[in-house]
Amino acid sequence: MIAENTYQKLKDKLAKVVPDVELRQKAAIADEVLALKAERNAVILAHNYMEPALFYSVPDYVGDSLELSRKAAACEQDVIVFCGVRFMAETAKILSPHKTVLLPARKAGCSLAASITAEDVRKLKAQFPGVPVVTYVNTYADVKAESDICCTSSNASAVVESLGTETVIFLPDEYLAKNTARETGKHIISPTRRPSAAYDTDIDYQLVGWHGRCEVHEQFTVEDIENARRQFPDVMVLAHPECSPEVVAAADYSGSTTAMIKYVQDNPAPHYLILTECAMGDNIAAENPDKEMLRLCSIRCPHMNEITLEDTREALRQNRYVIEVPEDIRQRAYRAVKRMIEINAKD
Repeated sequence: MIAENTYQKLKDKLAKVVPDVELRQKAAIADEVLALKAERNAVILAHNYMEPALFYSVPDYVGDSLELSRKAAACEQDVIVFCGVRFMAETAKILSPHKTVLLPARKAGCSLAASITAEDVRKLKAQFPGVPVVTYVNTYADVKAESDICCTSSNASAVVESLGTETVIFLPDEYLAKNTARETGKHIISPTRRPSAAYDTDIDYQLVGWHGRCEVHEQFTVEDIENARRQFPDVMVLAHPECSPEVVAAADYSGSTTAMIKYVQDNPAPHYLILTECAMGDNIAAENPDKEMLRLCSIRCPHMNEITLEDTREALRQNRYVIEVPEDIRQRAYRAVKRMIEINAKD
């Protein structure tokens, strides 16, 4: 009977998004997850990119990386299951060192996080002594530990401006850095090769970038937007700030995943093109049945796609995969993450 209730709940929300046979299967697994969650005194955090059947069934909290960082810091449960990628689970461990943090997939990496190392940051700091380092939260703990403050796509400009300095090192997303530079009026230079790229220190710079890119967001083009507008003249185009500056400029709105969700909810337009990970388009469509998400986005993050309901169940059953962060790294990374959260708390 419980599984039937869960199935009906999912059907009411996802009938137009997920096949019925899959909903029945997922409902049974979701009930197992919910029972294990209660048994383990666990909290489940799920990023907006999770598959719809998971997103709408077992999480206690859903959101973008900043939202979930806050929840991780405040939750009281003994176990945190993070349905996202590894750097997000590491951030939860940084904020809650005495809790068990589980990542449902063994790897669940990230192209951005993999684009830079702690050694890369140390070399930049040596080349630009005294320049504060702003690091996107989409990085691993050892990189955060070398940073002065972290940021997310939703607060990047506020974090940069809060430093009150002429020059900022902004890592590692090339496009987010350029979009932030445009919003804050800062110039930007970036290396062209890795890891020994040299900067011309005679250049009049204010923001030093890196060359990392999200393997999903870098695929969207201005041509995608133009093609959508030709077929649907009334379409509202929403782009994530990890898209190229040209795509962001051509879109109607750019914001974090949570900001995009709110934009769709608050606007009356009938058609939307969501230029981000495509599972989120399905989740928005389920929440807004009177609005149409154009099926022009078919780019799924291979890393987010590793997280399933089945793996979430096994994470709780087998206590896998436990996230650990060395204490010396955790303490230094904590300062950078805490500063980020404190800046947003002032908004």
